[in-house]
Amino acid sequence: QVQLVESGGGLVQAGGSLRLSCAASGGTFLRYTMGWFRQAPGKEREFVAHIRPGYDTFHANSVKGRFTISRDKAKNTVYLQMNSMKPEDTAIYYCAADPHLSHTVAVGRSQYTYWGQGTQVTVSS
Repeated sequence: QVQLVESGGGLVQAGGSLRLSCAASGGTFLRYTMGWFRQAPGKEREFVAHIRPGYDTFHANSVKGRFTISRDKAKNTVYLQMNSMKPEDTAIYYCAADPHLSHTVAVGRSQYTYWGQGTQVTVSS
């Protein structure tokens, strides 16, 4: 059974940095597209970034230039490095995975089969 476990969330001041990790198990993740989404209070869950099996990445405009997604296939882990953080980045951040998205830009929640439980990120002003 596929499991995704996020870690690295916490409280940070505006302008600061955090690195989120998502450890995956129970599948052959070499071929999975891995994504990060976030959900702020009272808002819809929104796409942040994804990385395909070939390491090509796609980031939402709202985080482009500040956040970077990466993966370590040997460790079955995907990361989200978040720099120059803003209060509007405050949200629960979710890791997602799917084995069938290697040839598409996957920004929709419904495109991903597997989800983690989320990790809280709070940015104070």
